Amino acid sequence: MKDTLGRFIAAIILVIPGVSATYGFLAMKDAIFAQFGPPETNPHFLWGKFLLGLVLFAIGVAFIAGWIFFRDRKRNYVAPRFRANRRKRKA
Repeated sequence: MKDTLGRFIAAIILVIPGVSATYGFLAMKDAIFAQFGPPETNPHFLWGKFLLGLVLFAIGVAFIAGWIFFRDRKRNYVAPRFRANRRKRKA
């Protein structure tokens, strides 16, 4: 039971940044494609929506990329230059 609940919580922790990145991408897309509509409805670029989308997209992608990187680092799947330095203790 604990293992199932832990996996569910881990999935939720990954879903939230994924949804954030998706919403950010869609906000940036909407801000760009709003320029191709009739000029009466939107005469200027939607900078606020674009920048909010960029921030949400960057945060979501960075969180998921960092999670994958540290998981692979723990399992020793990364290149030697990214492996953690493990110093031996002197007895």
